[in-house]
Amino acid sequence: MASPDTVAELIARLDDPHHDRWVAQLRRTGGCRQPIHLRGHVLHVDPATGRRLHTYTTATEPGGILRVPCKTRRASRCPSCADTYRADTYHLIRAGLVGGKGVPPTVATHPCLFVTLTAPSFGLVHTRRERGAKLLPCHPRRNARTCPHGRVLSCTAKHGADDSRLGEPLCADCYDYSGSVLFNSVAPELWRRFTEALRRRFAKLSGLTLKALKERVTISFAKVAEYQRRGVVHLHAVIRLDGPDGPSSPPPGWASAEALAQAVQHAASAVTVTIPAAGGEPARVLKWGTQLDIRRIAMDGDLTEQAVASYIAKYATKAAECVGALDQRINPLTDLDTLPIRDHARRLIAACMRLGALDKLADLRLIQWAHMLGFRGHFSTKSRHFSTTMGDIRADRTEHVRAEAITTGRLPLFDEDTVLVIAHWEYVGKGLSPVDALLASLRLEVSPDA
Repeated sequence: MASPDTVAELIARLDDPHHDRWVAQLRRTGGCRQPIHLRGHVLHVDPATGRRLHTYTTATEPGGILRVPCKTRRASRCPSCADTYRADTYHLIRAGLVGGKGVPPTVATHPCLFVTLTAPSFGLVHTRRERGAKLLPCHPRRNARTCPHGRVLSCTAKHGADDSRLGEPLCADCYDYSGSVLFNSVAPELWRRFTEALRRRFAKLSGLTLKALKERVTISFAKVAEYQRRGVVHLHAVIRLDGPDGPSSPPPGWASAEALAQAVQHAASAVTVTIPAAGGEPARVLKWGTQLDIRRIAMDGDLTEQAVASYIAKYATKAAECVGALDQRINPLTDLDTLPIRDHARRLIAACMRLGALDKLADLRLIQWAHMLGFRGHFSTKSRHFSTTMGDIRADRTEHVRAEAITTGRLPLFDEDTVLVIAHWEYVGKGLSPVDALLASLRLEVSPDA
């Protein structure tokens, strides 16, 4: 129940003459949980005469500040802004599959694959297994061996989707925590080497040098990283064949999806990253896991462009929260035993802290990225020619907002190219007070026309 002070502040806010403007700001942020507070002004000036055409200042706003969305991609921090990022990612991927956003619709005829690159095994973990509609036992073993720590490496449970044991090792003392976080740390480099090996292999299969291939074929891609419950990342990638000019030109007839799939299989098995021995840890050669999924994307097939775009967009806003880790950086001096996290996540973070302190592994920055279990790459990336960019999508949204402001009379109509825009902004905070958050939740449940 709200305190008397909170109720009094809530009533004062409702009676505030600027209340309607506060609600308008709130709606423009789309219900952002942690809006950024700005103070400043924007001047539109005629450069020829020096005449001021339009002025905006936050001095007339409630509290003298303007609230704008935080624009984070992470759903764990702000579901509202993450929804916007997810939608933008969806349109970016879909444009690269069927056209739109400046990409010609003929791109839908180009050979295109959906590829999943997985991590190797670092020990048996509890998993949910299904065969059709039938739920299967986790790790049934008739003559299961006993590990050196006295645990039988078998599990006959049929785990539900929300079972807290999913992703947990059958024996935590046997699990290779060091290998797990080291794989996460080199996953971006493995991906880079994979794309290089893919182009080389496709050139060889086509009987061309790499230089000659670039003059005839462009291999475009977009990828997203996903955390598995055991705490390692695997990558989902859309890989497409274009002509030399990108999506606007078709690939040669000999550049087929079958040849691309062969090149993917070879590249995934060929690339490695070597980690030197350090602090009692042996040298390691890390590579992709043996499970490799390659499927062709077709508008009339089982795997449609809409399904692929939705799948990638879903993971573009997630991080390590499914493993039970924290959504913030961890101070190296923090007592990990006090953190409100799963024991499995705690052990992974501890491995990051321990390995990150070794001089030979300092370049991996494991301590700085311990909250991400060692992974420090971009969650979603694309090659230059795959489709439009997130910047272009956001610019279109900005132009739409500007056009709406002109239509409603909040901004005068003038040519932006012939007007000098002078802006000055200061960051003064972020978030919502308890009263504002309560009022925001009430207001957002009511439609704008109510």
